[in-house]
Amino acid sequence: MSNKKLFGLYLHVPYCKAKCRYCDFYSAPGARGVPQAYVDALLREMAKNTRRPDTVYFGGGTPALLSPAQVKTLLCACDPLPGAEITLEANPDVVTQETLNGFRAAGVTRISFGVQSADDTQLRRLGRTHTAAGASAALAMAQKAGFAEICGDIMLALPHYSNAEFDATLALLKNGGCTHISAYLLKIEPGTAFAQYPPDGLPSPDEAADFYLYAVRRLEQEGYRQYEISNFARPGHEGRHNLLYWNCCDYLGLGPAAHSCLGQLRNYWPNDVQGFIAGTVQPQPEGDCTAEDFLLMQLRLRTGLNLPQYAARGGQLTAAQRTFMRQCVAHGYAVWQDDTFALTPEGLVVQNAILEELI
Repeated sequence: MSNKKLFGLYLHVPYCKAKCRYCDFYSAPGARGVPQAYVDALLREMAKNTRRPDTVYFGGGTPALLSPAQVKTLLCACDPLPGAEITLEANPDVVTQETLNGFRAAGVTRISFGVQSADDTQLRRLGRTHTAAGASAALAMAQKAGFAEICGDIMLALPHYSNAEFDATLALLKNGGCTHISAYLLKIEPGTAFAQYPPDGLPSPDEAADFYLYAVRRLEQEGYRQYEISNFARPGHEGRHNLLYWNCCDYLGLGPAAHSCLGQLRNYWPNDVQGFIAGTVQPQPEGDCTAEDFLLMQLRLRTGLNLPQYAARGGQLTAAQRTFMRQCVAHGYAVWQDDTFALTPEGLVVQNAILEELI
């Protein structure tokens, strides 16, 4: 199936038990679970879609606050294609063996845990509500529930960080059966608790880059192949849904703060959960998916930017830009593979600086 025919569905579940100190995602209090009125609003909007998805992604927020029955209802309504990848994000402390069994029975094929660190002091500093032991138990329960695709997140360059902390977190995820790992640098975002009250002990940019490159090497050594700037997987276990984003395929996002790209046109839902439930807000236009967007997305991937495909989307490189790309190769920041320009891990560390020269 060609990329142009692939279609993904993203369902945003904004409810959380607590707001993490680094998080700038739109969320709402959800200690008692997800209101049925919100599920009904998702069903209302899903009924307007006529395409069967190749992938479904429950993102948040904390989608594991949904009940298995709510997940089953939503999946029945969207009618995914046979063999679809169905991902649900979870915090380790909101799942039980019963709910994980229920999610798997409802049709979820891929469970993703926000573990972040194996250091309990670090977890408390981040505002996470689970412990390392709780994360290990959640991973074991996911395996027992029959999930063949288990994902875990690691945050890098945290306050007072060390390679030993990374190694301990990687061991926890590997021993827990993770087939996919996302490893990404802490970023202090405006409007977060960390922005208002910055933690001490933050690594310098150079130290953060070293932590990232160490993580890439260690993940590769343990059999997790890097396929995107922050994503690593055992062969054949790459995340199909996010690849739709990075390959500029069609996807529909539903829920407050969710984004869509359909027929090269982007839109987004306002950050208004009550308005979404009431049906008083509508998606807002966000512009076209341009050749520049294609370049930005493709250079996140280790497979890189195919220049003929870029040209087919209207992209053009100046002589100065081509000279700069050759300089990147000479300095080890990128490689040429036939007609494809791809960044190395060293290039991905300074990706923003490289992109400034290419757009």
